[in-house]
Amino acid sequence: MLQSGAVLENAHITYKTFGTLNAARTNVIIYPTSFGAQHPDLEWLVGTGKALDPGKYFIVIPNMFGNGLSSSPSDIRDEDTRRKFPRITMYDNVMLQHRLLCSRFDIQKVALVAGFSMGGQQTFYWGALFPDLVERIAPITSSAKTAQHNLVFLEGIKAALTLDPAWRDGVFAEQPIRGIRAMARVYAGWGLSQSFYREGMHLKIGFSSLLDFIERDWEPGFLRRDGDNLLAMLWTWQHADISDNQIYQGDLAAALRGIRARAFVMPSETDLYFPADDSRRDVALMPNAELLTIPTIWGHRVNNPVQNPADAQFVDRALRRLLNEA
Repeated sequence: MLQSGAVLENAHITYKTFGTLNAARTNVIIYPTSFGAQHPDLEWLVGTGKALDPGKYFIVIPNMFGNGLSSSPSDIRDEDTRRKFPRITMYDNVMLQHRLLCSRFDIQKVALVAGFSMGGQQTFYWGALFPDLVERIAPITSSAKTAQHNLVFLEGIKAALTLDPAWRDGVFAEQPIRGIRAMARVYAGWGLSQSFYREGMHLKIGFSSLLDFIERDWEPGFLRRDGDNLLAMLWTWQHADISDNQIYQGDLAAALRGIRARAFVMPSETDLYFPADDSRRDVALMPNAELLTIPTIWGHRVNNPVQNPADAQFVDRALRRLLNEA
């Protein structure tokens, strides 16, 4: 049963693990997925000699509900049944991840929870909901609660997506190609900073023009995902709030104070919808947190190591330092 009281039939979480669980079951790292991402998209941060080293840690990447691998609208062929796919909160994701890890692996401690964007929001949830279990958290380009300005951005991309003629009575009758292309154009303006475009970074990484960048970089990333899945994840994102549960009863300050884990909160200094100032406010209320702002012009898109290795190295070094703390 979900937080709403609805039932998610045949619920399943798809996940991938790296490394070996130690005898004490304490070397666990949880690395949740973000909007539109599936576990292969995140594997760049895992590897021998990196902070997330499978030679030292047992790393679990759980796929978020709605991403096409864990339970998602795309599992359902019948339109009427798909229309009834329940709303799933971030709380639902984390509680079911916790149930999976405890029942399948009998974990005793979580050394670290780390994630980007929506994955970072799940990271905040892990810290607030399980303070005795989680030793460290690292939310990256994220927030403990989706801000009002972020909601404005999300309403824009939802509107672009659902203007596709395939949108009929609450579901897509077919893949909304035009809607996803429109959504990608809106996203391209928010996902990267003004400085990124002013300095012509899209040209420096191999694209011939601004339109070429949008069509060959932004559009393909979203076109590989199902339209109803994208909407399901957007709803989850819009309703993220670590205090929206029976434990904290809507008191965000209490929820942030309840995170006892050692925390490195890593915003991008040019993120347009998870701004560093919001992270600064979160950190001020967390008892054991440090703000590490990523100095970058890549905006929200600091988690793309192929095009942006400097920011990937910043994150890896920070996680290495966090894990090495006593």
